Amino acid sequence: EVQLVESGGGLVQPGGSLRLSCAASGFTFGSYDMSWVRQAPGKGPEWVPAINISGSTYYADSVKGRFTISRDNAKKTVYLLMDSLKPDDTAVYTCATAPIRLGAFRWNVKDEYDSWGQGTQVTVSS
Repeated sequence: EVQLVESGGGLVQPGGSLRLSCAASGFTFGSYDMSWVRQAPGKGPEWVPAINISGSTYYADSVKGRFTISRDNAKKTVYLLMDSLKPDDTAVYTCATAPIRLGAFRWNVKDEYDSWGQGTQVTVSS
């Protein structure tokens, strides 16, 4: 059974930092591309960063230069380091898995992903 457990969320002031973790089990972690998706109240999901099995990374323009995604295949964990946080970053952050498919990795397309965690709340407020 695939399990994705996020942690590290919380309340932080604007300009602060947080590091999220997503611990995975139940599948061959090193064979899956991974992503973090966020959803704010009243808004649709936004794919924020993704990382493929080779370590190449992809970022939404809204977080480029502020967020860093990484993965540790030995620990079966994907991380999201968030710096210079803004109130607009407030959302539930969820990690998701994408099995390897033929063709390019469409990192910000929902159909690429087959499993999601429960999410962790990030609130940026003074």
